[in-house]
Amino acid sequence: MEHADHVALIRDGVKQAAGVWADLGSGSGAFTLALADLLGPDATIYSLDRDGRALRQQERALHAWFPETILHVITGDYTRPLPPELANLDGVLMANALHFQRERERRAVLAQVREALRPGGRLIVVEYNTDRGNHWVPHPFSFSTWQRLAREGGFTETRLLATRPSRFLGEIYAAASIVPAQKTPNAQASAAGNSSCHIR
Repeated sequence: MEHADHVALIRDGVKQAAGVWADLGSGSGAFTLALADLLGPDATIYSLDRDGRALRQQERALHAWFPETILHVITGDYTRPLPPELANLDGVLMANALHFQRERERRAVLAQVREALRPGGRLIVVEYNTDRGNHWVPHPFSFSTWQRLAREGGFTETRLLATRPSRFLGEIYAAASIVPAQKTPNAQASAAGNSSCHIR
């Protein structure tokens, strides 16, 4: 997919300009750039990934394409507790990230993502629209499965944003879910271990 495809997939989930977002498991940063494009000038994006080299590439690309966007890159693992800077976020993007965890592990990730979002904040997920994986994408989940996972994780108003054909696993989709205005305590988030992140 090209940059325009990445933007089109998540466009309807990014409702406001600017704001503070996080891209967790951002990889090469293709969707980080799409997010920056949609949020416009003066946005702040925290981009977290375990691959420091990929993060450096992201920095160069984003500063070239969208120099007014404030980017903080974080070398870390989103399956570990998130750093304190990631709090009261307007939105979180997870593009092709959650299919590396089994459902039980995903539940713990979603619990802490929910806690990092402000009431009314949104989570955008980009995923292959299938429940059968392979060696490279071990645990994808269809949109119908995501609806259930999001509901069980305390998110509401889950809706399909867009789909695109994929030669890899048939179809890729983007979906948005909302944190309720009144968040309830989440025991899973507080039960996680210690953080291991480096921010610059």
